[in-house]
Amino acid sequence: MDLANFESGVRAMARYWDELAAVDILRAWVPELTVRVVNVVDLMALQSESEHPHGLPDAEFDALFTRDKPVIFAYHGYPWLIHRLTYRRTNHENFHVHGYREEGTTTTPFDMTVLNRLDRFHLVEAVVTRVPSVAARVADVQARVREMLAKHRAYVTTHGNDLPEVRDWQWSGGGQTPRP
Repeated sequence: MDLANFESGVRAMARYWDELAAVDILRAWVPELTVRVVNVVDLMALQSESEHPHGLPDAEFDALFTRDKPVIFAYHGYPWLIHRLTYRRTNHENFHVHGYREEGTTTTPFDMTVLNRLDRFHLVEAVVTRVPSVAARVADVQARVREMLAKHRAYVTTHGNDLPEVRDWQWSGGGQTPRP
């Protein structure tokens, strides 16, 4: 087994799992909210087909990302890249990119996502603060997010490891299997 490729694959999966964990939390805390997860594998698909051969036609892009809904984009790189790739798209002003903020130190994998605000809790908060139909729930969800982040901080400081419910999280998906 090639350990370097194995570790890289695990890191990539763990990153995607946090987005799915955010969906699980949203389903539990704000069940009336409908959420769509789009896993972008080829960043060049974000551009139009006239800009790059892999670019999506406008109609396909709009079908995935909508023409008028908030898009919370979790990207494990610099956020400006996503904005540059989507700036000519219809819904660009509703793209809210969470990405690398050059925060962190020697710590746990999940703590690095917390420090860069790419973790499940910050993503949940980003969603509820941008969806008008759940405005009445924002204060409650933000309080729960702060509580979970404080619990995380205390645990990682004391134990030097991620919370068991984070480390051992598995997709529940309400009976749905995430598609690759």
